[in-house]
Amino acid sequence: SKCRCTCHAQIASSLFILIYFPPAGVKQAATHVSLDQEFDRDLSQQWKELEEQVVAIVNRGAVPVNFQPTQYCLNSQTDNLRFPMAVVEEPIIVEVVFKNPLKVPLVLTDLSLLWKFQPKDFCRLQNGEAKEVISNEKDAHMKPMVKNDVIGTEVIPEFNMSHEETKVARLKLFPHQTGELHILGVVYNLGTIPSPNMVDGIDSFAGIQTEGNLTSNGMSVRGRQDLEIQGPRLNNTKEEKTSVKHGPDRRLDPVITPPMPLLEVFFINFPTGLLCGEIRKAYVEFVNVSKVPLNALKVVSKHPEFFTFGSHSAPLTPLSPTASENCSAYKTVVSDSSSACTATTSLVSPVDFGVGCDNPGLGVVDIPLPDSVLLPGTSIQLPMWLRGPDKEGVHEINFLFYYKSTESTSKLSHRVLRHTAVICTSRSLSVRATVCRSNTFQDDDDGRNGNMLVFVDVENINTNEAGVREFHIVQVSSSSKHWRLQKCINPCEDKVCVLTDAKLSSRERGKLCFRATKCKSQEATSSALGKYTFTDINLGNEQIISATTPCADFFFRSCQSTESKKTVLSGQPAHVSSRWQSNDVTKVVRNCNEVDLNIIVLWKAYVVEDNKQLILEGQLHVALQTIGNEVCSLSQKQEAQEMVLLKFIRPEQPPSLARPSMEQLSHLIKTSLRYPESYDHPFLQKSLCMVPVTLTLSNCSLAGVDVIIDLRHKATSPETLEVHGSFTWLGKTQYKLQLKAQEIQKLQLKACFIHAGVYNLGTPRVFAKLTDQGSMCETSQQNSMPALIIINSV
Repeated sequence: SKCRCTCHAQIASSLFILIYFPPAGVKQAATHVSLDQEFDRDLSQQWKELEEQVVAIVNRGAVPVNFQPTQYCLNSQTDNLRFPMAVVEEPIIVEVVFKNPLKVPLVLTDLSLLWKFQPKDFCRLQNGEAKEVISNEKDAHMKPMVKNDVIGTEVIPEFNMSHEETKVARLKLFPHQTGELHILGVVYNLGTIPSPNMVDGIDSFAGIQTEGNLTSNGMSVRGRQDLEIQGPRLNNTKEEKTSVKHGPDRRLDPVITPPMPLLEVFFINFPTGLLCGEIRKAYVEFVNVSKVPLNALKVVSKHPEFFTFGSHSAPLTPLSPTASENCSAYKTVVSDSSSACTATTSLVSPVDFGVGCDNPGLGVVDIPLPDSVLLPGTSIQLPMWLRGPDKEGVHEINFLFYYKSTESTSKLSHRVLRHTAVICTSRSLSVRATVCRSNTFQDDDDGRNGNMLVFVDVENINTNEAGVREFHIVQVSSSSKHWRLQKCINPCEDKVCVLTDAKLSSRERGKLCFRATKCKSQEATSSALGKYTFTDINLGNEQIISATTPCADFFFRSCQSTESKKTVLSGQPAHVSSRWQSNDVTKVVRNCNEVDLNIIVLWKAYVVEDNKQLILEGQLHVALQTIGNEVCSLSQKQEAQEMVLLKFIRPEQPPSLARPSMEQLSHLIKTSLRYPESYDHPFLQKSLCMVPVTLTLSNCSLAGVDVIIDLRHKATSPETLEVHGSFTWLGKTQYKLQLKAQEIQKLQLKACFIHAGVYNLGTPRVFAKLTDQGSMCETSQQNSMPALIIINSV
């Protein structure tokens, strides 16, 4: 990791080259790059990929051919084939490691770098007349030379080394002009320190001056060491493989470019520990410490779901950090008791939160600046919302800040600033959710649009970590292009009951049930295409506006990858050809079973810390995609694979086109029975009691379906014989219907009873298949819930 060379005085040295980075201040500054950091090849590759990602976004999706990743610290493991770029008026630091191989201490005085410089004006076209090469080499052997008007050279007055000691010296150069710089070596006065024994009662060390000049008691010679670096061995062509050739190493040949902006970033109230899903509001201060304005400020990260700077429509002038320490990170409104457990909706455009074709991965975020420019010497503080990762543990999250100069230069197109945040997360809640079809039709349009029941199971998996006392489920929201939560189904019919169930101590669980419906036609008009419907059902006295920052931001960042994988249905039924292809059948059936409903559970945690109670808040997401499938907010742990014996098997045949499963085909038709809950009949006057029953069938698919209704009782046990033995369906015992795409039909039936009792009318069996699918048998549709009727004798 170090490049070594030797000098005539047998002092070995190795070096690192560092281009200037902003120093750490009083605030928590961006980590950026330091000579004290160990080189990590994998981490270096991650920074390169992040820079390529943002450069591609800036250049409309393509990385320029001449793109050169930014390298601030150069060593023997970095790519040194190209000339490094340094900026005028910014220091260049060269780290040289000296080793004293002798048994006696040494002192180096007037230690400095040797260089030569070719001035060039990169802003103007060269007229062929080269400027004179400037160097401090001529007089370096006699005395240190500092050329302040071209290259400022730092001189270390005294550098002491004990016997057999290895010591690091960091030497600086300050370029004041643009051009090509070549660092040649180091120059110094080499001397030995006199014996520490007392001579005539006088300490010999007392004669050494602070400026480094040795007295006559010591011995000094002027020394020089050339820094010559051997480049990497070339091994590409046949000639290079058969011979020993080395490529260039340009570490000591930086190009000094025209002035560029220089950004410093400071983090205020930035946490080091969070609960999983916890939302925290911090502030970031951006300071332009250069004399050049900067613009096009962006940040890119491999973890865009961790942070947000707010939506594009958010105000650019936030409150100061001290004025909002005790405020909620969410936008909230006070709600009255009558609005509890009822839904409020709003439409949101994903473009306002950075979701669009220009940035599909959400990795690159534009940082809002006033007038899109940060002037020299100015600073701005912006709010930054953070969300704890869903997985517990220690997370390293890399941020790459990208910015440009308002004045374009030919040598350096942009600059970057790096920061690594370390976050430790603890467990909070686990959310599991399922969705199933409801067997009721609330109105005429409900059957066509759909009606679902959503079950949300919440468990407190925090074992009193981080001082958490209990969690409160304050609100459940949904986000979808086609679905919305309608209301919370509360079995107690009392708001107090819901609030009591929403408090979860350690290891406690709670279940909530919601009714979900398709968005109304006015919510799916052309103006709302591509927009998401956010629905809020608050369980307390406050409503969190989920359609604003930061709730909507983190929803899009957490669920965008899932959304992009799903096929979104159009608003109108698609025409399906009578001649079916296998993939067409699979697609129609799959769409019939798919849902597009995302659940957002918002919570508050009551934490005791230093005998004080704190209130933390956060949100968890689950994406419901298929009817009947359970989804969880936590990623399932992969089970350790057991060791198995080695087997030799015959290669499998190419898989045939996947056909719909029986489970998928059982969701084509939704059925519902409408009848009176109780019916009075005078059995003493009339022995037969006939009750009208309406069977409603709804085609849930986008294609025609053939339906068979079988009214014959299927007795499989003595219990069913006892229940069904005393009533029968009058009229035809089997019906054949054909339903068009998303069509609803009602079938009038009559049930006949001979004596009073409680009966289950949910006996009709419904079979369905897609029209024109001759080879496909009818599939039994999922049975509806028990339909009980009470027959009273009067």
